[in-house]
Amino acid sequence: MNKHPVAAVLFDLDGTLLDSAPDLGFALNQVCRENGLPEIPAEVFTPVASHGSRGLLGLTQLDEDALLALKPRFLDIYRSNLALHSKLFDGIEMLLSSLRRNQIKIGIVTNKPEFLTHPLIAQFEALQSISVVVCGDTLEEAKPSPKPLYYAAEQLAVDPKDCVYIGDAERDIVAGRNAGMVTVLAEYGYISSTDQPQQWLADYTIAHPNALMELLALPK
Repeated sequence: MNKHPVAAVLFDLDGTLLDSAPDLGFALNQVCRENGLPEIPAEVFTPVASHGSRGLLGLTQLDEDALLALKPRFLDIYRSNLALHSKLFDGIEMLLSSLRRNQIKIGIVTNKPEFLTHPLIAQFEALQSISVVVCGDTLEEAKPSPKPLYYAAEQLAVDPKDCVYIGDAERDIVAGRNAGMVTVLAEYGYISSTDQPQQWLADYTIAHPNALMELLALPK
């Protein structure tokens, strides 16, 4: 990271800034209860919480048509219960405050759709001042395309090569690498036992948000 000045840090949302798995799991299990399906335990749904409605509903092992039929109800339940139990990961508030004090710009690039992202962010004071938020449907392409990251950098008026992108999924690292950004894998996020994060080739891996402050040499 010492090769270029870091002008901006871009974050994924679920599994990177927010521990949103409990509320996603609530919506999933409410759908299961309504349809006579076995409930999914937290240790099973948490590692796939970054994979959206398709990944979560896929845990029911229903066929594709059945999954598509359940998706609207899942989204409706989740939209009504966005922040019952979701919380910022430990250390995120301190990290964001340090970035702001050091005049490093902040953005969010998520594959979560706008109708869920903006109401969710509004529930957390530490996130409300982040003005650049690129969602899964902001552009025609979402991650792993680098286009959302390029767009965020453009909105922040910074060069992509001077940006750090941090996320917890393979698509995050692929998008960041293809955008020419420094990539950081949030190992504390939602990574399943079947994932192979060592093959994603992130520039750095951190086990806690505080470690990003250390990488950037930011005071606590």
